[in-house]
Amino acid sequence: MRIAEPFVAILVFLHDGARAMGQTGGGQSQGSSLGLFIPLLLMFVVLYFLMIRPAQKRQKDKDRMLGALKKSDRIVTAGGIHGEILQVKEQTLVVRIAENVKVELQRSSVSSVLREGQGEKESS
Repeated sequence: MRIAEPFVAILVFLHDGARAMGQTGGGQSQGSSLGLFIPLLLMFVVLYFLMIRPAQKRQKDKDRMLGALKKSDRIVTAGGIHGEILQVKEQTLVVRIAENVKVELQRSSVSSVLREGQGEKESS
């Protein structure tokens, strides 16, 4: 994965710096042991802002979208099926995917809601 490459470079840099700080004498002093925890703390802060926080935001946005589903919304499922919501139930949706073809789907299988102007384009 390409996103892991910067983390590996940061870890190598921080590890080399921490090792250099630990080689200042025969025994470790309290200052050098504190210096070993600062890079570790910095790594967790970077990890939080680059990975954890954006994932939480995406999950909140998806939960908000699933909660706002209503009848006659045009949706796209995780499998790529386009359809129109006919009925909204607590955990499922009844969706028309073609003329006289209705399916019942879990709410969680909806990947996006198509808004006006975002729907299917006519092919010429």
